[in-house]
Amino acid sequence: MWEFDPAPETADPKLKKKYDLFINGRFVPSRSGKYFATINPATEAKIADIALADASDVDAACSAAQRAFITWGRLPGKERGKYLYRIARLLQDHAREFAVAETMDGGKPIKESRDFDVPMAAAHFFYHAGWADKLEFLAPGRQLAPHGVVGQVIPWNFPLLMLAWKIAPALAAGNCVVLKPAETTSITALKFGEICQEAGLPNGVVNIVSGAGETGAAVINHPLTSKVAFTGSTEVGKILMRSLAGTDKKLTLELGGKAANIVFDDAPLDQAVEGIVNGIFFNQGHVCCAGSRLLVQESIADEVLAKLKRRIATLRVGDPLDKNTDLGAINSAEQLAKITDLVKSGVEEGAEKHDNGCKLPAKGFFFRPTIFANVSMSHRIAREEIFGPVLSILTFRTLEEAVEKANNTAYGLSAGVWTDKGSRILKMSTLLKAGVVWANTYNKFDPTSPFGGFKESGFGREGGKQGLLDYLKVA
Repeated sequence: MWEFDPAPETADPKLKKKYDLFINGRFVPSRSGKYFATINPATEAKIADIALADASDVDAACSAAQRAFITWGRLPGKERGKYLYRIARLLQDHAREFAVAETMDGGKPIKESRDFDVPMAAAHFFYHAGWADKLEFLAPGRQLAPHGVVGQVIPWNFPLLMLAWKIAPALAAGNCVVLKPAETTSITALKFGEICQEAGLPNGVVNIVSGAGETGAAVINHPLTSKVAFTGSTEVGKILMRSLAGTDKKLTLELGGKAANIVFDDAPLDQAVEGIVNGIFFNQGHVCCAGSRLLVQESIADEVLAKLKRRIATLRVGDPLDKNTDLGAINSAEQLAKITDLVKSGVEEGAEKHDNGCKLPAKGFFFRPTIFANVSMSHRIAREEIFGPVLSILTFRTLEEAVEKANNTAYGLSAGVWTDKGSRILKMSTLLKAGVVWANTYNKFDPTSPFGGFKESGFGREGGKQGLLDYLKVA
């Protein structure tokens, strides 16, 4: 295989050594004066110190949002839309800066941050800016009103994009926001505060409080938050539901997944292999809708496995800032340990392991793209969300068996179907218990299309008019 010369991204991410909380339009230190370090998972070097918000900081942020809502909630939609358009354009203006910061803080390849995360974040603000003065068309004949203060908690796998998914519809609907980013990936969220300042967004409309689980719990349980939006693990989602039981807070959850990517014997196999690779190895598999279970029709299973083994041999693991890199760093040492443990269980339970055998960097948290063949439904790797670059291959003979295996999971977030027959795709889309079903493609997203799940993958939608409606009271 050719060895490419290094092609590092050279844009300046304009990072600071210390990041404070963004409350009421200003950056302020935490009241406790405490900070925690955020590191580059590819080098294990500290990037910056991040302010650790406690309950009093969250209270200040929620109070600022409540005061701002008095004006923001009454502002004409076309005026709110102007601010969202400004934010979208500023994200485009600062695109390379944000892409490098995202890659350094989270470990994902620069080509993904540059070509997907940042452009898609801007697209969500553009899309919801267009809706801001057209809310009456969301539910004709119904009365719509913003909730008020919205508490939002986002994960570490797509920090800036998840922020856009949450903040853009909330502001378009007339709400004010208190957002808590993941503790390992807070930098682009806090840099977004600078975008809010540059856009002239009124003070208190967006507030960003960094910290760990205690900070998120303070946001979610604060008496001023009337709507809560959470993206993260199913385990935390269950805790959150219990904590809000008996309250009148509106809640939406986007949780884990164990998606089935189903390949029939009439599928275009080379195209399907590319879709399979994208479905599981994109963002190192740190994707809630990752196609981590591959269901292949028995008659083509050997051919698909051979093609996949050849394809993963070409994947490059290494420096996320190198434009040649396909898989960057695992987000944290804790996540790497979880992936390693589950892969070990797959070997111990008798599955057939294949990886590309590449040399991993000496420093940082890295894992080779891995495929397991001869997997059964009883294996842990077929049941538990790995959240890493690990694919489990199962086989089926009939459509009915494929549906039964695909639905035999606690999750219901996404699925993929690969076949030459349109009628089969339509039938599968009705039988699969998944919020999103991709046909002859995978991991395709658009701000106009709602995304969300069923069962233990949560409820509510992100994106589209359905996601926007979740930020409005409907009477």
